[in-house]
Amino acid sequence: MARDRRLPVPHCLQHRRSPSLTDRAVRRRRRALYLFFFLNGIAMSSWITRTPDVRDRLGVSTGQMGLVLFGLSVGSMAGILCSGRFVSRFGTRPVTALATLLVIASVVVVGAGSALGSAPLVTAGLCVFGLGVGSGEVAINVDGADVERITGRAVLPTLHGCFSLGTVIGGLAGMAATAAAFPAHWHLLAVAAVTAAIFGYAIRAVPAGTGVRAAAPASDSTRPAGPQVWKDRRLLMIGAIVLAMALAEGAANDWLPLLMVDGHGLGAAAGSLVFVGFAAAMTLGRFGGAFFLNRYSRATVVRASAVSGAIGLSLVIFSDNTVVAAAAVLFWGLGASLGFPVALSAAGDSGPDETARVSLVATIGYIAFLVGPPMLGFLGDHYGLRPAMVVVLAFVATAVLAAPAAGTRASRHRRKADTGVPTELALERPGQRTEG
Repeated sequence: MARDRRLPVPHCLQHRRSPSLTDRAVRRRRRALYLFFFLNGIAMSSWITRTPDVRDRLGVSTGQMGLVLFGLSVGSMAGILCSGRFVSRFGTRPVTALATLLVIASVVVVGAGSALGSAPLVTAGLCVFGLGVGSGEVAINVDGADVERITGRAVLPTLHGCFSLGTVIGGLAGMAATAAAFPAHWHLLAVAAVTAAIFGYAIRAVPAGTGVRAAAPASDSTRPAGPQVWKDRRLLMIGAIVLAMALAEGAANDWLPLLMVDGHGLGAAAGSLVFVGFAAAMTLGRFGGAFFLNRYSRATVVRASAVSGAIGLSLVIFSDNTVVAAAAVLFWGLGASLGFPVALSAAGDSGPDETARVSLVATIGYIAFLVGPPMLGFLGDHYGLRPAMVVVLAFVATAVLAAPAAGTRASRHRRKADTGVPTELALERPGQRTEG
């Protein structure tokens, strides 16, 4: 009978009674985030590798193609600016679900616009694509930062590595479709079907409530929280790093095939192959990032990444040797690989209110990633794509100077794992339990 009189376990400690179930749920959640990053990479690279074909199908110039890509900018801005607020109110799960459905629908619309030769329809599809990617990427980065806190290990570099892996696989498929003269609209329709299947499997493992900010009493308004984050000088420096490195990645994603075709005289299939090389370098850098982060400080890793990116960009811009320029893309990709995810990790442990901090830095990054590159089209129309990339080079050079803001010590996540602190202690998230 004594056993029936045990005191109830407090709610905040209940998860410790079933660590195996908790670990299994976290593993499933981490796999789901891998898949969300992966499918976004596939969708992105599938569009990128077909840009020469779509441009020819639409019959537009480089400057006019910049206007088409401006639809991506408009949608991205809307999605990015709304995402942090929606995550704070509804959580990451519904935002991620809606955003991914928008990405799937947009790929279909872009394919239809290509089939009909309609620039306005392609622009509209890219606008929806930007809306989905802009809002969804912020949400899954917040989710990824939360998984880092739960597991006590760096997760974001690997998550972004899955995005790069998706771009490699999607790029290879796009290159094969281009070489086989397979119509872009059928290719994009197949991509939409694959991403829909991945989405249906992954969304079930994402828990509800992540990122929701706890409501405060009316006398203690939380409205000033946003401006306080903006006033954090170190956080703004981290945002500058993300801006530069995300612009380097986004410029390659939007323009690298055309840059190699128009700027270095390669064929469309060869230009797609160079992009695949860039994506492969990004993937290698991100999956190998944990090795370097376990041995060197974040500031050192960010600085080395920026130097590598600057070397690659310089050779692509200023070298007239096609082989050298194509090989330099590998340095560009390696350099751009770690700046974004490492800076997001630094933002997450730079102070209180992790959701607001990660959202702010991710917003800066995705504005640079999605909105900045289309602007390069206008410069490319007047001066050529190679000279236009000097702007990207200048931003990457500033990341070398801003690297100390990322922190000169190992991340708190790795230190917790190395010292053996139980990861269950990190399971309670701000805003998801009541203070008793």
